Amino acid sequence: MTQKKIAVLGPGSWGTALSQVLNDNGHEVRIWGNVPEQISEINTQHTNTRYFKDIVLDSKIKGYDDLTTALDGVDAVLFVVPTKVTRLVAKQVAETLEHKVVVMHASKGLEQGTHERISTILEEEIPANLRSEVVVVSGPSHAEETIVRDLTLITAASKNLDDAKFVQNLFSNDYFRLYTNDDVIGVETAAALKNVIAVGAGALHGLGFGDNAKAAIITRGLAEITRLGVAMGASPMTYIGLSGVGDLIVTGTSVHSRNWRAGDALGRGEKLADIEANMGMVIEGVSTTKVAHELAETLEIDMPIVDTIYNVIYNNKDIRDSIVELMRREARPENEYIIEIKGLN
Repeated sequence: MTQKKIAVLGPGSWGTALSQVLNDNGHEVRIWGNVPEQISEINTQHTNTRYFKDIVLDSKIKGYDDLTTALDGVDAVLFVVPTKVTRLVAKQVAETLEHKVVVMHASKGLEQGTHERISTILEEEIPANLRSEVVVVSGPSHAEETIVRDLTLITAASKNLDDAKFVQNLFSNDYFRLYTNDDVIGVETAAALKNVIAVGAGALHGLGFGDNAKAAIITRGLAEITRLGVAMGASPMTYIGLSGVGDLIVTGTSVHSRNWRAGDALGRGEKLADIEANMGMVIEGVSTTKVAHELAETLEIDMPIVDTIYNVIYNNKDIRDSIVELMRREARPENEYIIEIKGLN
């Protein structure tokens, strides 16, 4: 692929790691952020020590704190900002852009209040004449590993497969590989909801439970994610792919995951407010738990693990008592909620 100009909106850990991937592929990368000191550090020291203490970035990666300059003449825009500010940043982009670009996002969450997926927010706020179909970049990936060029395989999903293939080619190299998918709903719901299950998996670890419990929450958590996602219009097959079970495994088992670490701290008895203050990064699983709980109620989907995590976080229920209640639920056959797939029955 010929060199492209790409604006990466959000100089967090994942935005920085993806910027390096794009730079490695010969593209001109512009990282935009609203903290001048951080942008200055990227430009003068070629580091982003808030997230990576020992990593030196290529000097060709440039930081911008002015959105107009960052977007000037770019071919593509990658949103990697927290879900809660996605709509605000998208509005700013729409007001600033003067030409059509490929719009991508690599964030993982659902908007509180509206319950909307990130691609829907971007579609609502950025006029169609200024953007491609939104491409979702998601899958099992830790920024801490991607930044050191560890092998990573993820998904590029879009309603328009040509746009997904463009992004696939934009990112793919010897250590970073993308597969295309047209199930945007499935990829986005998997990305968001796995953070909730990761909080629960971390809590089990913090409480001292072992691998049996870990396997149980990941497996049954995936069943809940699939039920809700299919009710929202997703394909069940997406949840057994990279953006589904793959992302759930990596997020629900690793100390690199801020959601897992938050759950681990909850299990060890720390207060949520203290955990959030000490994390230094947005814990998407906390806000997504509330959205998932509300969506499950609206769509009448049984999500006992999500409900348990919701009650612990938002209703201050005792975590050990909640686990006992979960374990003592009415006994049921495992395949009660298995979704029949035409041709695969």
